[in-house]
Amino acid sequence: MPDLDTGHFFLTTMAPIKPGASAGDPQSSYVQRVRMALASFPTAHQSPATETAQFNSPFSRNTRNHLARMFVLNDVVFNGRITENPIVAQIKGVQQTVPQPVDRLKAAYLVFCADVDAIVNTGDPLPTNLTAEAQRHVRAAYARELWGTMSDELFAVYSNCYGFETVETADDFANFLDKCHVETTMPFHDYYLELPKFHILPYKPLLYGVLAPFVVGIVLFLLWIFGVSTVPFLGWPIFLTCICGFVLGFVAAFLAIKYAIRNGEKPLPPAKYDDLPSVLKSLYIQQKFSDFFIQNQGVSAEELHNAFGAFIAEHKPQNRHSKTQRPGVISSADPRNVIS
Repeated sequence: MPDLDTGHFFLTTMAPIKPGASAGDPQSSYVQRVRMALASFPTAHQSPATETAQFNSPFSRNTRNHLARMFVLNDVVFNGRITENPIVAQIKGVQQTVPQPVDRLKAAYLVFCADVDAIVNTGDPLPTNLTAEAQRHVRAAYARELWGTMSDELFAVYSNCYGFETVETADDFANFLDKCHVETTMPFHDYYLELPKFHILPYKPLLYGVLAPFVVGIVLFLLWIFGVSTVPFLGWPIFLTCICGFVLGFVAAFLAIKYAIRNGEKPLPPAKYDDLPSVLKSLYIQQKFSDFFIQNQGVSAEELHNAFGAFIAEHKPQNRHSKTQRPGVISSADPRNVIS
């Protein structure tokens, strides 16, 4: 299903940027102002080069973002001429030295891509499927969450875009972002520890179901050519039955295609520990348990048992919301990176 897979919402929005420059700042175009605002966003503490930086990414202020990216799209990429067999083109009179029409964007766009937990309220379980209306509620809830945690940064960027002039509240921003929504048909990630049961297409039964009426129709057509007027053993008019066979084959082909499309649109179910709080908790436990393993080399069984009990009591593996790693950091070694 577009936008939804593995319990996550894969959001893509495209907001058209105003042309020219504002009267108050004629030296900087709206596109340039967007670029400068994006350049001022701090990078997440996601690598040794950035983990000691003073500020963290504004997208790390909530626990729904698995991935977030903003960039300016000036125009679409030219993929080259649509190729054609030169002999066929010559016969058709196609002048291959004449440029073909090229798609262009009418404005630069601010593109926002995000991979988030498909939930409305923090702590909700990840869904397996959502209706179009439920997806709209998820988008709105996420937009409100963004506005509540990074409205200043959002205003600095989106104030250069069409339609943002009336945005003042979280609900206004949710409505604005919904107008910019573009369906995403390729998910960005998954965290499966065990692969789910995929929606395998039963192509052999579908193929047999489509071919059988056509084969019957062809056989009956050949019999009709050789003068047979009725279907053997049944007595039906052979030509009419032949036509019915072909019609049934086309209907079966149409239904098979529809079924294949619907089967491909089915979202995969969420994994057991696929929400961001669980991912952050697992990163925290992984690091702390590595330290525990090193520190308890060579101890007696009783000492190991007592130490493990103390480890469980201190780090609370079953609690996803305390003793866990903060979003936007690569390590929980620094106590400031831990949510107590």
